[in-house]
Amino acid sequence: MNPVELIGALAGVLTTIAFVPQVLKIWRSGTAEDISLLTFSLYSAGLLLWLLYGIALRSLPLIAANSITFLLTLSVLVLKLRHMRRMRRMLEAAGERAL
Repeated sequence: MNPVELIGALAGVLTTIAFVPQVLKIWRSGTAEDISLLTFSLYSAGLLLWLLYGIALRSLPLIAANSITFLLTLSVLVLKLRHMRRMRRMLEAAGERAL
């Protein structure tokens, strides 16, 4: 692996690892209230484009890092949407009880 690819691989590892604590925190706490749906949606779209770019270049560091990070951000989005749905049901149930 040449030095440029090594830098790319290291960057990919670090940016990918950065999302693991967030996913674990949401999973353990059961809440994603403080997560911005818009931010993670835009970031996921950007990662998908980086992945496509990496595929076009046949760059293994770009493909690997962006594939894994894309999956991590998608898991955050899924957890966020589940949390929003659960909160909506709770509010609707509370409103029905108030009647």
